[in-house]
Amino acid sequence: MAGIGFSLKKLFQKKGVFNLCRAYGYAGLICAGPMILGVVLLVSIAFLSQLAGMSRHDRELLNCMLTYCLLGSLTTTSIFNMTVTRYVSDMLYEEKPERIMPSFYGSIGIMLVGGCLLWGVFLHFSGVRILYRLLCLWFYAILIVTWMEMNFLTALKDYKALVVDFAVSLGLGLFLALLLVLFRQVNIATLFLCVILAYGLLMALYFRQLLKYFPESEGSKFSFLRWFDKYRSLAFTGMFVNLGLFAHLVIMYFGPLRVQVEGLFYGAPMHDVPALCAFFSILITTVNFVTSVEVRFYPQYRNYYSLFNDNGSIMDIKQAENEMISVLRQELAFNAHKQLIATLLFIVIGSIVLETLPLGFNDTSMGIYRLLCAGYGLYAVSNTIMLILLYFEDYTGALAATGVFAAVSIAATIWQILFGEINYFGLGFLLGGLGFYLVSWIRLEWYTKRLPYFLLGRRELIENKKIGLFSRLCNYLERREGNVYEG
Repeated sequence: MAGIGFSLKKLFQKKGVFNLCRAYGYAGLICAGPMILGVVLLVSIAFLSQLAGMSRHDRELLNCMLTYCLLGSLTTTSIFNMTVTRYVSDMLYEEKPERIMPSFYGSIGIMLVGGCLLWGVFLHFSGVRILYRLLCLWFYAILIVTWMEMNFLTALKDYKALVVDFAVSLGLGLFLALLLVLFRQVNIATLFLCVILAYGLLMALYFRQLLKYFPESEGSKFSFLRWFDKYRSLAFTGMFVNLGLFAHLVIMYFGPLRVQVEGLFYGAPMHDVPALCAFFSILITTVNFVTSVEVRFYPQYRNYYSLFNDNGSIMDIKQAENEMISVLRQELAFNAHKQLIATLLFIVIGSIVLETLPLGFNDTSMGIYRLLCAGYGLYAVSNTIMLILLYFEDYTGALAATGVFAAVSIAATIWQILFGEINYFGLGFLLGGLGFYLVSWIRLEWYTKRLPYFLLGRRELIENKKIGLFSRLCNYLERREGNVYEG
């Protein structure tokens, strides 16, 4: 994310309210664009389908299929996200940008083969029509590519082009859906196709941006697999974040709130709708991390590490460390205060607004909404602290914090649906967020007090020449593609 931080700093240096709003707008769409696109499309498609007179069963089935595809693709890519991002970062640092696009091709190739196989098995036994299964499989594949493109796009600085791509894709999907309504051709398949085409266009436009920024390709498509051996904990960290964030939604499909829509497609509208509304409360922290923490903290961070690499004096290093930690504390506190205000506004004002909207909110769903707002607020602050741990290469701390998040959230939610009261559903995720916050904050405090020790003692005295499982897999795949690893 450092490239984004430096470019946004130029935008924030420009005076005027318009330039400030533009900087925040760009940051928000870059960081949360796909999520916003997904939510806007889901809500708009649901509204248009109701406007066109689709039956309630068809609307619920369409929503379930779209949601399952989103959750399934996010779970698949979570295994690769952090490790591949680390590989891209290392290649940029080593000035080997030509190796980035091959790793993109290799990662999505592996995920498409393995993911589509598993997703296809689920769809085969899902109990829906074969046309719907094929649409789900197609959408799932497009989402995998799109999510991975977003990981690689953090190196881009052409924000105007990215925002235009986002707007064009969203506009196409809504325009096509509106045409279907006007020509009375609305059904599950046609509306699903509108969503697929919108994401497909976004995928194609983002791929164009990647080729523009990384025009050269050289090296093996599977070299990134060696990073799974070097940074094994990163893969688990990505999975734990995903499990902690989304597992409670799936668990609710097995509880008293579940509704069987068709076959293996279940929903829990009294929990899903409040969760969707509460999720928007974290946007402020998502944007603020890039616009504030990144922009102010990263220059201090870079200066501190450069003093170590360039043999700076002990006094200069100590001063740089104190300045870096001071800025970090200020920005994290500011970030937490913003999220607290956002959470309170969503709970107080959001509750009033949601009661007036035709979303079917009752006392139970409103209680769930408030608990989830608090839970998502804790998650947002905790995730920011965890990302700072990754900055300091404290992979053990990040793994522990996300592991607690996933374990507590899953265990507490299961306990709730077995023994808890319906009015307190959402408390399990709140407890998971609280555990995430406590572990990540305590670990960051402990780690930063010993930062010089970890910097100087991180490297092994004797190089570990043992070839790991993923390195052996990489060697095998490279032999198959006829490449020789250089490095």
